[in-house]
Amino acid sequence: MAEKRDYYEVLGVSKNASSAEIKSAYRKKAKELHPDLNKDDPHAEEKFKEVQEAYSVLSDDNKKRMYDQFGHAGVSGSGGNPYGGYGGSYTNFDASDFDFGDIFDSIFGGAGGGFGGFSGFGGRSNSKRASRGSDVLMRMDLDFEEAIYGCEKKFNLDVVEDCDECHGHGGFDREECSTCNGTGTVTTQQQTILGSFMSRSTCPKCNGLGKTYKRKCSECNGKGKIKQKKKITINIPAGINTGDRQRVSGKGSPGTNGGENGDLYIEFVVGEHNYFARENDDIYLEVPLTIAESLLGCKKEIPTIYGNVKINISAGTNSGDKQRIKGKGVDNKYRRHKGDMYLIFKVYTPKNLSREQKTLIEKLSETPLETEEIKKFNKFTEKNDK
Repeated sequence: MAEKRDYYEVLGVSKNASSAEIKSAYRKKAKELHPDLNKDDPHAEEKFKEVQEAYSVLSDDNKKRMYDQFGHAGVSGSGGNPYGGYGGSYTNFDASDFDFGDIFDSIFGGAGGGFGGFSGFGGRSNSKRASRGSDVLMRMDLDFEEAIYGCEKKFNLDVVEDCDECHGHGGFDREECSTCNGTGTVTTQQQTILGSFMSRSTCPKCNGLGKTYKRKCSECNGKGKIKQKKKITINIPAGINTGDRQRVSGKGSPGTNGGENGDLYIEFVVGEHNYFARENDDIYLEVPLTIAESLLGCKKEIPTIYGNVKINISAGTNSGDKQRIKGKGVDNKYRRHKGDMYLIFKVYTPKNLSREQKTLIEKLSETPLETEEIKKFNKFTEKNDK
């Protein structure tokens, strides 16, 4: 699959499909193409990733709008970007919208009622083992300028961290659990009509930890963790785009049994500008022209994201003509790439020409024929230069 397919085609929905229809199509496709159910297909994982990628865009209103307007180029930063993302085989997989039960029932025939008491399909889970907390995803809005130039953002976040009083232990004077003798499990014998058998379960006294404390920590009520509000500061690099993610280490969900916290991933949504439009690292600007300017050519002052520049506009320029200004696009510090700026010209025809103006058509460059659009644009140019 060298060339990306249309996302609507991938999910088998129309461009007018509702959110519910897109979600339903995604779940159906994801179940149908899951690699564990298509082990004989060498392209199974690739097809599955394609479905995930399509859904990650079409299920997000902002990304869907960018895709509808610019195609794949408009959402090129939404998957596999360098600012962060989740690891694993399947990039950006939205587990909240996926029914794992259907997959595992298909693979294992519904035996065991799903995951049951197993972890990773390799035997019973060890309740004493440290487990890392889950990653957390949040979205952050950025102004157009903040994304272009980079900025510092501060925000409040509820985080769960080790209790300072007991250093995350939950108590003081640790001792071996007297009920399970430090094993974390207890064994009981049960009698049935078929005879007796032994069963093992998590120790109810220490909850499988194998240890207890003589004194419970009053600060965290024995949990070892405290939830508190913290002010987080992050530096956002210049050139960030909608869909890019940045990782904040250790600010996700808390781990268990001494496991480290997960990470916080911040996904950015960049606002629009009144005049500039952005496509990846390139900037687009519509430039209004009078008939005189388009016919005879002119020198014109043009606003860029770095200030005003003067350019030469060729005689005979028509509406829709494009001109590139090299290096005046987004200076993307992380990707070490600088985009270009593209001017899209639009010629405005004045209404109600006088007889004199019609006879002086060859002198239009000296005739004041500014439209309201050009007046507004000139005011913006003056403001941008201050």
